[in-house]
Amino acid sequence: MPIRALPEVLINQIAAGEVVERPASVVKELVENALDAGAMRVDVELEEGGIRLIRVRDDGAGIQADELPLALTRHATSKIASLDDLEGVLTLGFRGEALPSIAAVSRFALTSRTEHAEHATRVIVEDGRPQPAQPAQHPHGTTVEVRDLFYSVPARRRFLRAERTEFAHVDELLRTLALAHMRRELRLTHNGKAVRSYRAAVDVGGRQRRLADALGEAFASQCLAVDHESAGLHLSGWIGLPTASRSQADQQYFYVNSRAVRDRVVTHAVRQAYADVLFHGRHPAFVLYLDIDPRRVDVNVHPAKHEVRFRDGRLVHDFMFRSLHEALAQTRAGASPLSDRARHVDLANSAMLLAEGGSGMPANAAYASTTYWRGGSPQSSLALPVREQMATYAALYGAAPTGSAETTNTPVTAAVSGAIPPLGFAVAQLHGVYILSEAADGLIVVDMHAAHERIGYERLKLAQAGEGIRALNLLVPESIAVSAREADFVEANPQAFIELGFDLQRVAPTQISLRGMPALLEGVDARQLLLDVLADLIELGSTRRVEEQRNELLSTMACHAAVRANRRLTIPEMNALLRDMEATERSGQCNHGRPTWTRLTMAELDRLFLRGR
Repeated sequence: MPIRALPEVLINQIAAGEVVERPASVVKELVENALDAGAMRVDVELEEGGIRLIRVRDDGAGIQADELPLALTRHATSKIASLDDLEGVLTLGFRGEALPSIAAVSRFALTSRTEHAEHATRVIVEDGRPQPAQPAQHPHGTTVEVRDLFYSVPARRRFLRAERTEFAHVDELLRTLALAHMRRELRLTHNGKAVRSYRAAVDVGGRQRRLADALGEAFASQCLAVDHESAGLHLSGWIGLPTASRSQADQQYFYVNSRAVRDRVVTHAVRQAYADVLFHGRHPAFVLYLDIDPRRVDVNVHPAKHEVRFRDGRLVHDFMFRSLHEALAQTRAGASPLSDRARHVDLANSAMLLAEGGSGMPANAAYASTTYWRGGSPQSSLALPVREQMATYAALYGAAPTGSAETTNTPVTAAVSGAIPPLGFAVAQLHGVYILSEAADGLIVVDMHAAHERIGYERLKLAQAGEGIRALNLLVPESIAVSAREADFVEANPQAFIELGFDLQRVAPTQISLRGMPALLEGVDARQLLLDVLADLIELGSTRRVEEQRNELLSTMACHAAVRANRRLTIPEMNALLRDMEATERSGQCNHGRPTWTRLTMAELDRLFLRGR
């Protein structure tokens, strides 16, 4: 066949194959255009899941009447004008392909009015060809109607799913946009019925409501707020507690400069941050926003703008890992999910003072009250009955229980707020497995083995971090076959491997010799570990394989050293364990991700026994 230029309609239909996959793709492009136009309210109306009708109405800036025909031309946009603009894109759309591509595969109408225009203007597209513009009635803003999607491309229409499925994709898209643009109001109507209404969120309370509306009360009440800034990067948002993990990765939302994206560097960083606290086979939930100089990220790498490319992926990876790792480290047992860092530090200080009888020892998350754990003095305040323990604790921190000394039957909850530690005071041990503790608002149940395991694990990690990585020379060096690219990397970056405890030497174009490895990891599969480390360094620029292997060994050591089931503990020993939990990082989960404690509030206990009904 001879070479020839394609007809304009066919060009647009080919472009639609990249931009328009299903009704949700159309909604995405149109709502993003509305948000870029400064709209504070966007209404989305669907019929039959968007297959029969998609109508998007906004109150944005609108389009000038003489520019409406141009808006339906490929590669026509108001969002960029030069290469410099493309390198610093902050708008959601910028290619100028969406409107003509959508119009090429549907019955399309565009109506818009600017703020100072006397009337609106309407353009209809028939069979992919725009008709002359006509005056119309319309408030300030823009409305786009897309009817009979893919009517002109029957083969594509047959690939559409059932109405319920297509609507679910649109619903998820609106949820994603609602989390990214909390100051904008988004509404969704399906077959004439209002389905979603995301009200504008302008304060902390509003953002919490938007979070609950989008992801449910369970996530909103079991998440940690994140806000960290460094090296020109700003990470904010919410991460779910490890105990609120999910069976699927269906509540993971990540935004770069308000653009929802999927990125493997970010996914890897999040997975590593949760590695120490997540039960196997579970997935964390999160809503995270990364603000970065737009010139340091390339958003022009995917036709549908689902992916980005960072100029310095290693910096982004390390920054996100450190930020999330530190946030999760503050999930001490008994702490409120949304507590700020100062509260966590205060709890650690309180636990240390109580464990030392008010000695004033500085807070240290690695320190534990071993004096009482090993059966301290019977005169210790921790050996007293719960009521007297509460009074001692209150005296240490300047708060006193209500009532006189004679009112010995006054419940613990009568104490002034702050007079009781977060995990309360131990009252009994159940079947040699669980510690029962009376707290200010109910009953605390602690799995003593899981809790002690985490405490020991964190101590071992801290001790190893202070020693650094010591290399062990192998008696017989091991030859490992690698690719030429991997061998080149080993030869060019010897210091990176020395810092990880490896002694390597290239001995052939595709072979390296392992002469030394981290001493603590003696006995592991050195060949596989090295290959994994090498792959991480080449792809991500950094690796935590050695640390993960080391932590796995320390976890095993802590598990074997932890107190076993059926061991009877004294009240001082149980209280010392509770105080250690309040002061230990990540003590809400054991080394394997299982929860170490749970709380039954008085309200929950009352419901169990139908009290007050």
